[in-house]
Amino acid sequence: MPGLDALLADIGTLVRCESPSADLDAVAASADVVAALGERILGAAPERIVLDGRTHLRWRFGTPRVLLLGHHDTVWPRGTLARLPFEIREGIVRGPGCFDMKTGVVMALHAVAALSDREGVSILVTGDEELGSPTSRALIEEEARLCAAALVLEASGDGGALKTARKGVSLYRVRVTGRAAHAGLEPEKGVNASIEAAGQLLAVAGLGDRARGTTVTPTLLSAGTTTNTVPAEAEFSVDVRVRSLAEQERVDAAMRALRPTVDGARILVDGGPNRPPMEERSSAALLALAAEVAAGLGLPPVEGIAVGGASDGNFTAGLGVPTLDGLGAVGGGAHAEDEHVVAARIPERTALLTGIVAALLSGAGTGTGTGIGTGTGFVRAVSGGGGR
Repeated sequence: MPGLDALLADIGTLVRCESPSADLDAVAASADVVAALGERILGAAPERIVLDGRTHLRWRFGTPRVLLLGHHDTVWPRGTLARLPFEIREGIVRGPGCFDMKTGVVMALHAVAALSDREGVSILVTGDEELGSPTSRALIEEEARLCAAALVLEASGDGGALKTARKGVSLYRVRVTGRAAHAGLEPEKGVNASIEAAGQLLAVAGLGDRARGTTVTPTLLSAGTTTNTVPAEAEFSVDVRVRSLAEQERVDAAMRALRPTVDGARILVDGGPNRPPMEERSSAALLALAAEVAAGLGLPPVEGIAVGGASDGNFTAGLGVPTLDGLGAVGGGAHAEDEHVVAARIPERTALLTGIVAALLSGAGTGTGTGIGTGTGFVRAVSGGGGR
C-alpha cells in the first residue's frame, strides 16, 4: 500500500486538472489524466468509452465480479483553481473536486493495485455523474449486472460513515398552456396560465410525506411575457426525493394525474424517476463485511448512514446488486467553497477498500450471510499488495 505522500501527489494531479461536467473538452482532458494515472498505478490502460462526447474509463481484470464505481467530473467551472488552488495545510487537503470525488478515484486505483490477485475486478470512472449520468447510466447498469457487488467511491458521510441508503430522485417539469389577452382591456378573454400553475404548484407540494421521508419540492418557476398580458404559458420544475420505490411510484402516479382547474387551461407533465432509491437492504451484508474487514485490519469501527443525496449507487442498487456507498474520502464541503479532505484518513480508507474487495473476491459478503475471517484471504491480500 502506498504511503500518504504518494496518495496526495496523485490526488493533486487529478484536482489540478479541472473537469466541469458540462465542458466536454475539460472532461476529455481529465479522462486523459485519469487514464495515465491509472495506467501507471495498475500497469494497464483503460478502455475509453465516449458517449455523446463524454469520456468514461473502464478497467476490467478478467470476468467482472466486483465493481468499483466513481466519476472524474466535478461541479466546479474552469478557473476555480485560480481562486481555490490545490493545497495541503495542517493535514487538510483542499481544491475543487478533492472531496467529490477525485480522492475516491485515486483510492480506487491504489486499492486495486494493492490486491495480490485482481481477477474479477472492474473499475468504472464516468464523466457525467454531476449531470445525473445521462450518458453513463446504461454503461453503469451493464457493468453492474455482471457483478455480485458494487462499491461506490463517493465521499463518506460525517466522520467517515459509509452510506447505506440514498433517496431516490424524480424530476418533473409541469407546463401550463392558457390563452393570452390584454390584462386591462379584456382580461376575461384570457386563460390565465399563472393562476392554473399556482394551484397546481400547491397541489404538487402537498404530495410530500414527512413521515415516509418523501419530499416534493417545486423549484424553478416562470410565467407570462409582459406585465399587461394575461399569461398564456407557465411552467415549474419539481424535485422529488423518496426512500422507497413504492413512494416513488405513488408520487409519479399523482404527477401524471394532474388535471387543470381553470377552464380552457391545459397541463403537460414531463420527466419522471431519475434514480431509484438505494434502500438499506441493498447494503446490509456489505456493511457487515466492511465492519469485519475494519476490525481485522485494526482500523476505526465502521458505521452506516442514510443520506438524502443520490449517486450512481442508486442505479446499481436499483438493479438488485448489493451496493455500498461512501467508501471514498473523509472530509466535507461537497459542492461548497470549503470542500476538503482529511489527509490522515486516506491511507486507512484505501486499506479498508482493498480488504473489502479481496473479501468479496473470495466469496464473502454478497448477501449470502457469509462472514469473513483470517481464512478468507483479505488480510493476505492487503499485506501482499503491489501485484500486477
